[in-house]
Amino acid sequence: MTPHTADLWHHYGRTRHATDRTVPDDFRWNWEQDGGPGPEVLGDLTGLYVGDLGAGAARHAAHLVVHHRPVRVVAIDASPAQYAMATDLYGHLAPRLRIVRSDVVRYLHAGRGTYDVLYSVFGAVDFTEPRALLPAAATALRAGGRLVFSTLGHCLDGSPAQPDVRHVDIPARTPGGEVTTMRRWVLQEQVWVKLLDEAGFTRISVDVLPGGEGPRTADALLVTAYRSS
Repeated sequence: MTPHTADLWHHYGRTRHATDRTVPDDFRWNWEQDGGPGPEVLGDLTGLYVGDLGAGAARHAAHLVVHHRPVRVVAIDASPAQYAMATDLYGHLAPRLRIVRSDVVRYLHAGRGTYDVLYSVFGAVDFTEPRALLPAAATALRAGGRLVFSTLGHCLDGSPAQPDVRHVDIPARTPGGEVTTMRRWVLQEQVWVKLLDEAGFTRISVDVLPGGEGPRTADALLVTAYRSS
């Protein structure tokens, strides 16, 4: 995000920010955030260096810092509004939680071989060109490091995931409230696997997390991959 780009995440999470300042007791990988596996998917984080890609208000990162034992979690997000909320909510958890406002691809390239684990919960992996993000993630991971992310298995309007590397445009609002769109990558399982393989990952696995009931529910893909040694 550049100074001339509207912050399309300006409005996201503001209501919760005003009413809920707690560190979550848990988090889930499914779309509704109410079932399926939890942070144990990341493995034992004791003494590890962890990065949250597209951290938003850093609630997931704060949970890991408080309830697990990483040496540090870096919560990365390009949105000025999300950075401000995360800093307000969880700045007191520094230095074990480091909150960073940055383009995620640029930041990962600057941290070559830094991380043991990178993860994204419907975060930057969904909203960043994957042919740029996934190689950057591989660069930032140490040999054998793990990338875990959840992403939509199909679009929220029910249309299928893309069979090739193509984004869809979804509704968004500028800080002033004007209606616009932003790009989201909703890709089929085999497309993610191919992209990860090309980026230098191995031991790639994909699990489907079924959605619940309702008009805005969705299946999710939970993807795990390891940087080649």
